[in-house]
Amino acid sequence: MNNNVKQHFRKEESSFVDSSDDLANDSINQYRPILTKFLNPREIYILKTVVNSYSGLNISTFGGYYGSEMKRAILYPEYFSPEQEDFNVVAFNIDYPEKFSNLKHSKVLGTLMGSGIDRSTIGDILTDGCNWQFLCTKEISEYLQMSLDRIGKIKVSIQKISLDNIITPENDWEERHLILSSFRVDNIISTSFHISRNDAKTLVNHNKVHLNWTLHDHPDTEMSVNDVISVRRYGRVKLESKDGETKKGKSKAFISILKK
Repeated sequence: MNNNVKQHFRKEESSFVDSSDDLANDSINQYRPILTKFLNPREIYILKTVVNSYSGLNISTFGGYYGSEMKRAILYPEYFSPEQEDFNVVAFNIDYPEKFSNLKHSKVLGTLMGSGIDRSTIGDILTDGCNWQFLCTKEISEYLQMSLDRIGKIKVSIQKISLDNIITPENDWEERHLILSSFRVDNIISTSFHISRNDAKTLVNHNKVHLNWTLHDHPDTEMSVNDVISVRRYGRVKLESKDGETKKGKSKAFISILKK
């Protein structure tokens, strides 16, 4: 890996950068495709950046359906051409008593994590407002099919379904262009959710904010492209692009925002 690649990422991301580099080297040296578990958008961005620093190495991603957030990646030499089935993504439908119970994303994810499996084996959790589905790695699918019979206190059953039968998820993300004084986490929270900068800083300091799915307590951290911040009780913000500066020296940004 070119040494210049690593310097573009945060210190706390260095271990993932190194593991991405290890995967790239393994694929090149062993001259074979390598499949990852599910990665979040920031991890995918880092992995693609590392892979693109090598010649003769390619990368493709797939999460089960078009527009998925969590995806598996295949690193592969030029001779290989990945097909959808190579990603080993399995979809399940959750059958539950809809008239008497309400499922929530947090309940579904919490139950899956409580079963002792790693977060990286679970892809997106989907709902169209009534039906619920989730995606997982093929490697963990049989275990879940045998063990998952409740979500919280709700009795459920799960059925494996074709990827062609994945529901169209609710999509309430809004796209916005912002003018920012900086790309600090607290400033983007403040601007996106129309709260004071001090309130945004307090949320970060009081463990109410996740950056790229990890608890984050540094309000002065500069956000990078493809970073996602989740703010308890407010929602999520993804930094899609940095679009230069205004004539007055302010930063222009394009974001996606999902309010709770």
